[in-house]
Amino acid sequence: MKPSQTTVLLTILALPLAARSQAGEPAKPAITIDPGRVARVAGMLSDKPTCFGRPISDRATWESLVATREGKASVEAAETLFKTPMPEMTDDIFLTFSRTGSRTEGDRVDGLRRGRVGTLTKAELLENSGRFIPELEKTIRSLCEERTWVGVAHDRDLDNFYGRLVRIDLYSASLAWNLAVADNLLGERLSPEIRSLIRREIQRRIFDPFRRMVEGKQSPHWLESRYNWNAVCLAGVTGAALALIDSRQERAWYIVAAEEGSKSFLTGFTSDGYCSEGTGYWNYGFGHYVLLSEEIRLATAGQIDLLARKEALAPASFGARFEIINGIYPAFADSSPGSRPSGRIMNFLNKRLGFGLSPVESEGTGIDRAGLTDGFMYLFPLPAAPATSHKTFEVGGLRSWFDEAGILICRPPKGSSCRLGAAIIGNNNGVSHNHNDVGSYIVVLDDQALIQDPGAEAYTARTFSPRRYESNVLNSFGHSVPLIAGKMQDEGAQAKAVALGTDFTDAQDTLIFDVRSAYSVPELEKLTRTYVFSRKGTGSMTVTDEVAFSKPASFETALITLGRWKQVGPAMLQIEEEGTAVDVLIDTGGVAFSIVPTEIDEHVHTKKLPVRLGIRLGSLVERATVTVRITPSE
Repeated sequence: MKPSQTTVLLTILALPLAARSQAGEPAKPAITIDPGRVARVAGMLSDKPTCFGRPISDRATWESLVATREGKASVEAAETLFKTPMPEMTDDIFLTFSRTGSRTEGDRVDGLRRGRVGTLTKAELLENSGRFIPELEKTIRSLCEERTWVGVAHDRDLDNFYGRLVRIDLYSASLAWNLAVADNLLGERLSPEIRSLIRREIQRRIFDPFRRMVEGKQSPHWLESRYNWNAVCLAGVTGAALALIDSRQERAWYIVAAEEGSKSFLTGFTSDGYCSEGTGYWNYGFGHYVLLSEEIRLATAGQIDLLARKEALAPASFGARFEIINGIYPAFADSSPGSRPSGRIMNFLNKRLGFGLSPVESEGTGIDRAGLTDGFMYLFPLPAAPATSHKTFEVGGLRSWFDEAGILICRPPKGSSCRLGAAIIGNNNGVSHNHNDVGSYIVVLDDQALIQDPGAEAYTARTFSPRRYESNVLNSFGHSVPLIAGKMQDEGAQAKAVALGTDFTDAQDTLIFDVRSAYSVPELEKLTRTYVFSRKGTGSMTVTDEVAFSKPASFETALITLGRWKQVGPAMLQIEEEGTAVDVLIDTGGVAFSIVPTEIDEHVHTKKLPVRLGIRLGSLVERATVTVRITPSE
């Protein structure tokens, strides 16, 4: 499956180097598989493997699609591949990441090669002419000749490349699933040789290592992970097994393994449903949890539904609760400004779980938008599950308060003159895809985020290494938080925001954080941030820092913006973007200060570089109070 631009922000985690058994340790199962449960699940399964989509023999379905504009576009996309040579994944391209830290070329070639499977398979399903089969089989042979299906950035030690070990990653699990679905839907249209090749390679590259992981004979890695790898890899492995394996008993084993293994993924969300990895990874990770649930629901005729778990309900509602205003979402963690929850996923969950929300704009579910795995689930939805209403969470109201994570989203009343919205992040600096951003905030006016989080950097080897926080968009320099005695925030879970008080009313929301633990400054005795979001008039956002030291030290706070700025008075800034502007009034209690602008020169996903507007006190202080008040410009 070729990653989209949203999901190209993939987690790169350093993988354990060896199997437990290779280290001389006794094998300890990563998951306990209950044989009785396997037998019961086997009784729920049909005699034949299952997958999303319709077999090529269902001509009524495919012929109804081929005549549509989207169907014709899908066939035309496949026809272009006849004239487009398949790029080769050479050793030199694969090894570029290990030599230079750049994954760009390897990921590009991977995407172009693997994307051909879905494009050619869809065209053959639609047309049933046989003319796409030779190119598809050529593609499959080439993919099966690759040294490894693991992504270039996920084989840091090159164990997979040199054949010392076979691991499963995001890329290999997805490719296996796509090949298995192509085999299932096309059936005997593919040659016996190719069908045998698909089974042999998936067995070697996916099924065998997964068995070893479950049994404790190989590092379980993502099987015990709390984050997106768990759901994405489980969806791919399980989907491939359900689509390809004839034995009901064996398919049932994979379902039980997925039932047990996916419990870890749900623990990565706080109990209030907050996704610390950001909106892009909610789309990717929880989106694959949805796929995992639905492929199992399909295989068991609705008897097993992982979305019915009570632990899944709050994470399922995250996308609907995370909007600030006007389609703007916080770019916290490894998201990017402009990223948003998938409308396709949100609409699906709204219907499946009975959230009672209005449909949102979606990226579409037509055949031209359909991949063999995720897209086919939306194109060919299963019969509805038993009606359930879960109008548990306030959505689109004045605020969303993720109290356990310490995340506050503030909104104006509908129909009011208030034009501001805001997002505040507490949390800690030890979460997955962390940025050192304890206490940072975003302010939106109308449809422009004028005080912004710059979001993720373009991934390189540095991004997921001990050098991660050398990046000035990942460390606290790139966030609207203070520098204390010249020091940035620490990484790690001990650097956290502690909520000292909340007062939420229709007129305004007040939140107070103690963020002292985020800074390793011995002389720091106090650092509190008080946020007041007012809905009166056109709205205002006030952030007050109170700091105390045991001996005089420097203090500086900051605003991050992608907009144009100017100083319009001794204590006033104006920040503007697309004709929308806010005034920033600065009060330091009489202490002299200066504005120190710094362009953050990192490889970001935005069209222009973010700017840090440092508000630097002109002298060392033992105590200080600095207030920043943001209002719409007149």
